[in-house]
Amino acid sequence: MAAEELLKEIKAAVKETPFADAVTNIDFEGPRVVLYCGNLDPLMDNGEKIKDLARKLRKRIILRPDPSILTEKEKAEKKIRELVPDEAKITDIIFSDDIGEVTIEAEKPGVAIGKGGALLREIMRQISWTPKIIRAPPIKSDIVRNIRLSMIYGGAERREILRRIGRRIHREQKAKDGWVRLTALGGAREVGRSCFLLQTPESRVMLDCGVNVASDDKAFPHLEAPEVRLPELDALVLTHAHLDHCGFIPYLFKYGFDGPVYCTPPTRDLAILLLLDYLDIAEREGKQLPFNKRDIGSFLSHCITLEYGDVTDIAPDIRITFHNAGHILGSSLVHIHIGDGLYNVVYTGDLKFDRTRLFSPAVYSFPRVETLIIDSTYGGSEDIQPYRTDAEKAFIQAVLETIKRGGKVLIPAFAVGRAQEIMVLLESARRSKILDGIPVYLDGMIWEATAIHTAYPEYLSQELRELIFKEEENPFLSDMFTKVSGPDQRAEIIAGEPSVILSTAGMMAGGPVLEYFKHLAPDPKNTLIFVGYQGEGSMGRRIQKGWREIPMQGEKGKLVEVKVNMDVRTIEGFSGHSDRAQLLNYIRRLSPKPDRIINVHGDDTKCTDFAAALHKLFRVETRAPLNLETIRLR
Repeated sequence: MAAEELLKEIKAAVKETPFADAVTNIDFEGPRVVLYCGNLDPLMDNGEKIKDLARKLRKRIILRPDPSILTEKEKAEKKIRELVPDEAKITDIIFSDDIGEVTIEAEKPGVAIGKGGALLREIMRQISWTPKIIRAPPIKSDIVRNIRLSMIYGGAERREILRRIGRRIHREQKAKDGWVRLTALGGAREVGRSCFLLQTPESRVMLDCGVNVASDDKAFPHLEAPEVRLPELDALVLTHAHLDHCGFIPYLFKYGFDGPVYCTPPTRDLAILLLLDYLDIAEREGKQLPFNKRDIGSFLSHCITLEYGDVTDIAPDIRITFHNAGHILGSSLVHIHIGDGLYNVVYTGDLKFDRTRLFSPAVYSFPRVETLIIDSTYGGSEDIQPYRTDAEKAFIQAVLETIKRGGKVLIPAFAVGRAQEIMVLLESARRSKILDGIPVYLDGMIWEATAIHTAYPEYLSQELRELIFKEEENPFLSDMFTKVSGPDQRAEIIAGEPSVILSTAGMMAGGPVLEYFKHLAPDPKNTLIFVGYQGEGSMGRRIQKGWREIPMQGEKGKLVEVKVNMDVRTIEGFSGHSDRAQLLNYIRRLSPKPDRIINVHGDDTKCTDFAAALHKLFRVETRAPLNLETIRLR
């Protein structure tokens, strides 16, 4: 059914409702249906009827007020402040004329929403603007505010983008055959540049599009493959914000892609943060990236955010649902429903099937699964990580030993996920009086990334969420943490008293961690602790392997040999990826059981070894494809 025919069908369904006369127009906004209203009262009085209509249409419905009924802004703001209790602590109110929406930022959004959304409905009834309540981050974040303002003030342009996307999603299905195929464009038998193309006769959907920051010759996905025609892509589905999954998305917009990127709200914010930093580091190091800030802006304006559990059409024959993957903030594994019950795929992205200080374990129950595409980073036969409690004890012990001998602890940390995990551990140790009085410095993007974590507590574990809601107990607000503001303060820290330094980048492929390392490495009193995966070819992997002299750029661009006399330790157990035992446990618990398992996102031997083990254990077809290989799934 073509988009226009579907709109006619929707209009006919609306005519049968008791609020039909209040609806002035109907249109698509991406996968959603928008009802433009000349009078909101009939719709407010028929909430259950609107839900019934959404179920009948199998579409999410949005209400948009006609501009003629909007209350003047000053009066509307005054009314909002009258209606919303002071307890909500409103921090900002922003009106978006283009879509008749008012964004209310509050420290306690639940209070502003009211029980069962009652206060929200009353606000809408009294001012006619559609209220949107968002959480004010406990830690102020420039990136969060800029993204929110960009989405609000870019309403007219974004509405046109969403209308165009909506018509593409709801276009007429022409193909009669029913096949499904998957092409690996990156991330097959390697870690980095994850990118997969899912094709049906009707649709083309890309799953992730990342870069390998540790490689020069294999940095980007194989977008030169004949299957890849960017203007014909229906959508990109982004599982999470790490650069090896999102780092090449702006390139797509530079060279012809004009479709939607689906992800969770925190994934959107974190991805923008990491992409801007990636671009800044490349510029400082004189590297040329094939995209610019304008292309990152295009990525942002084309983002359609989904919460966990939202079922959403992204193409005429493809529907997706995001679920918690347990890896980093907002990370998702995606259930892909193809055709009318034709085929189902689960793509895990990066997976953690274990409870951590930050997140609950990955979801393992789905309506149907024929093919599972699974993270195999630690799928090798010897990839068994220590228990998290043992890793935490070893980490705290290493910190105490270093501080006792008058040294500094340098921790190269991924700004998103690993840094916050270590922060919560350090704060817990301080609360227990184990690390009392030891300063912890946060350098690079860690502070901004942490601010984003506090803006989306609903994506964190219940225990951490409850702490964040109590300002005096919020571990991220502890005075043991100090944000490093620039080179001068960095120099003071290097020359100063014993301390812990958390700094990006996690694989030492760039960022301020290199400045610390250059000065701290020669002193045996200091300790370098790796708490995350070090990609092949990265500086971190070379140090991990035992290199005692590292060539680095010195003053005026000259190469200098940095002697590594500091203690170097790798403490396993903090990974955001599941180890072999957890992966096997995940597949045992997976419901229903898949007919086929495809192993990706792991070194060559780990993918093949894990695939062989799964075939033997579960008697299912397993594959460990190479990049540029295509597998027919159905």
